[in-house]
Amino acid sequence: MGVSSNEPLLLRAARGEQVERPPVWMMRQAGRYMKAYRDLREKYPSFRQRSEIPDVAIEVSLQPWRAFQPDGVILFSDIVTPLPGLGIDMDIAEGKGPIIHSPIRTQEQIDKLRPLDADESLPFIKTILQSLRSEVGNKSTVLGFVGAPWTLAAYAVEGKGSKTYSIIKNMAFSNSAVLHQLLTKLAEAIANYVRYQIDCGAQVVQMFDSWAGQLSPQDYEIFALPYQKMVFEQVKQTHPDIPLILLVSGSAGVLERMAKSGADIISVDWTVDMADARARLGKSMKVQGNLDPGVLFGSKEFIRERIYDTVNKAGNRGHILNLGHGVLPETPEDNVRFFFETAKQLNTAVAA
Repeated sequence: MGVSSNEPLLLRAARGEQVERPPVWMMRQAGRYMKAYRDLREKYPSFRQRSEIPDVAIEVSLQPWRAFQPDGVILFSDIVTPLPGLGIDMDIAEGKGPIIHSPIRTQEQIDKLRPLDADESLPFIKTILQSLRSEVGNKSTVLGFVGAPWTLAAYAVEGKGSKTYSIIKNMAFSNSAVLHQLLTKLAEAIANYVRYQIDCGAQVVQMFDSWAGQLSPQDYEIFALPYQKMVFEQVKQTHPDIPLILLVSGSAGVLERMAKSGADIISVDWTVDMADARARLGKSMKVQGNLDPGVLFGSKEFIRERIYDTVNKAGNRGHILNLGHGVLPETPEDNVRFFFETAKQLNTAVAA
């Protein structure tokens, strides 16, 4: 591991190496709070254009890199991006999120789904990730990301975002055999997609199970956890050294269960105190997070105080500093800049 010091900070921390300070990036760091992004959106009004035309997606991915030099640069995309490759037609409505034109409700529809051929259906991903790697070199870590089986199934079955998840829960609780088939097909496709992202240049991959926190802990163990495991196990068979991050929104009730998924790093949201999360997950589990995105609406003193608090509670090893969820659209850009500047001045020796 002698060459390790030439490797980017976030990658070293994600592997559990001792690092000089916690690496920092932000979920949704490319996007609506940045003027540069809003200007680009005028020119390319469709989210799919912005995320699937390589030059545009590369530009969007690099906007925060140029502005703030985060330790992680994440592919600009969406968790539903691979669905058309399986035969699930979708669009992404501005401000509303994914829309599935023919929601998956029957055995017949599941039987018709095809395996994902990422090279054929997602060729733009390769161009974007390769370009990001060559652009940031060893100065930052390139992150890929995917949706988890339960969350993608929820979109596919509900047809759009939901407050109640009643359609997929109806399927889960009255016709579970059909749902398990859909979840298995999605897990295979997602594992395939993670591997593809890694082969194209992603150095760390985060899986978003955004909606798994809507399940009771016992149902999380039936419908979310086994399929998170399936994805991570398949990826580890071929790419054992790539750190994998798991995020579940509203995860306070399932933290210990998340640790059984096979993820290397658990992304902790702000509903859990970082010291509690550390105690519950155990010393060997690496963590990411977990500032409330709302903190970035506070004063600079308050932002600094909360960064120090989080870093001290996380301890001086195996922590990636991040928000507990995505940066909010109206966040002052100057406060985002201050967040990154403060984080980069940290020294774990001081913080410890």
